[in-house]
Amino acid sequence: MEFKNFTFLLLTVGLIIGPLIFSFEKQIHFFSKLKYLLPAIIFSGVIFIIWDLRFEELGIWSYNQEYITGINILNLPFEKWLFLLVIPYCTIFIYETVKIRLINFEQPNIFLSLSLVLLVVFGLLAYFLRQKLYTFFTFFLLTIYFGYTIFRNRFKKYYTKFYLTYFISLAPFLIVFGILTALPVVQYNSMHILGFRIFSIPVEDFGYFFLLFLMNVTIYEYLKERRFY
Repeated sequence: MEFKNFTFLLLTVGLIIGPLIFSFEKQIHFFSKLKYLLPAIIFSGVIFIIWDLRFEELGIWSYNQEYITGINILNLPFEKWLFLLVIPYCTIFIYETVKIRLINFEQPNIFLSLSLVLLVVFGLLAYFLRQKLYTFFTFFLLTIYFGYTIFRNRFKKYYTKFYLTYFISLAPFLIVFGILTALPVVQYNSMHILGFRIFSIPVEDFGYFFLLFLMNVTIYEYLKERRFY
């Protein structure tokens, strides 16, 4: 095994170092909130793992063996399982930090309007690009879950911090996903993506990341509000 076989693993571990170190910071005290985050990670993880497995079976994407350790769980690289744990942890950590640092900044109506516009855009992309499976599946799921979130109308008070976190998270996202797609660690079948890329990242990946974060933060806030345990 060569050093480059640890590329995906090292990128994933590198992402979580900072959030882990500051999880015990007194003002944020993020570690005490893991009891609400872990169920969200498990629920979303099941969906995304099934998605990954099926798409790999269909040849929509694949993983370059040169950049992974070769350790598989259910025919999926161990690194991808870890990735679906690390990304929600990091984004929710940023989200909680934003809630504390920018506590007085709230623009729910502006971000609700943005959400309605995005919902229409996601729906149109899913409909008109339904022949391209990654594009269709990403924006179809986004339309369903985002639509449910909007019209259920319990997430409006969190919109500002959600969008701020997403925009802030794009910085590490562009670095990590940029490396993953430039090497490439993840290889995409050109027949099933739109073909529009930001740097080397397919535009669908931005929707994938949006949905992963949205699913985790909505479940996380729901559990925190109700305090079942």
